[in-house]
Amino acid sequence: MIWAHVMDPMAETRLFPQSEPFRRNHLDVGDGHEIYVEISGRADGEPVVVLHGGPGAGTSPYLRRFFDPDRYLVVLFDQRGAGRSRPRGRLEGNTTWDLVRDIEALRAYVGAERWQVFGGSWGSTLALLYAQAHPERVSRLILRGIFTMTQAELAWFYGGAAGKIFPEAWAEFVAPIPEDERDDLIGAYYRRLTSPDEAEQVRVARPWVRWESSCAALRPGPSGLLDGSYARAFARIESHYFVHQGWLERDDQIMAGLPKISHIPAVIVQGRYDMICPPVTALKLSDALPNAELHMIPDAGHALSEKGITEALLKAMQSQVVRSR
Repeated sequence: MIWAHVMDPMAETRLFPQSEPFRRNHLDVGDGHEIYVEISGRADGEPVVVLHGGPGAGTSPYLRRFFDPDRYLVVLFDQRGAGRSRPRGRLEGNTTWDLVRDIEALRAYVGAERWQVFGGSWGSTLALLYAQAHPERVSRLILRGIFTMTQAELAWFYGGAAGKIFPEAWAEFVAPIPEDERDDLIGAYYRRLTSPDEAEQVRVARPWVRWESSCAALRPGPSGLLDGSYARAFARIESHYFVHQGWLERDDQIMAGLPKISHIPAVIVQGRYDMICPPVTALKLSDALPNAELHMIPDAGHALSEKGITEALLKAMQSQVVRSR
């Protein structure tokens, strides 16, 4: 699901000043992919890796502002095919397990023995799967807007239930798809987003992205212009992951794997009115992790920048630093 930092006009939370990266480059991770990486903050600080949403949304300089640059070594990167990674929108060699390998390669690249993992929406999915694959490398999880790639979660958002809350946006979302294909909207969109016609890809990518954006915040701000290149890459990658159900071996794989990470401290921040990733999943996750603390934000939806969500994440990152190096 989308990372969504749609700015809430009601938010007045003071974030850290935006620090400039002291290292940025593209890393060749194989399969024809080069991922964009930027490292900022304190070179000997507490390492933290930031996992953006989507899949396919890309990272943002805004995300650096959650971390005190005098305390943290902050690693941001664009996942395969997303943002400034190259080539943009590439689906070949682009699976969940490729991303898990990329995160571990990045840890070695920055020289961290262990690190904190900060991820929201799809980033929370990827954070949990990375932690289950490499539990010895994770010192703490900071998760927002929990999504575990189950059929029930996908059906909620792409099967019509969320559309009953946002009927106008839903009508725009289903409009490009003929009625006889609407029983599987993810598949119908995926076929068009992978067609040979790039103009057709862009045409259907825009309503795909608008549907998520329209549901992201409790009090959505004005929508801006939607860049066609960004929309195409985002929608192609996201539908690619969803149509393959994240390449998970079973529907409940993340929940079933939680005993592997039960010792890892976790902070879970969830908007009460999150229409993209409903709160029930966050509650289940919290109940299953003995070292987790759940912050249910009463006046927020899904967006990272909503005031209560921003404040809870800032508070988590200003708590006692877990030395990981």
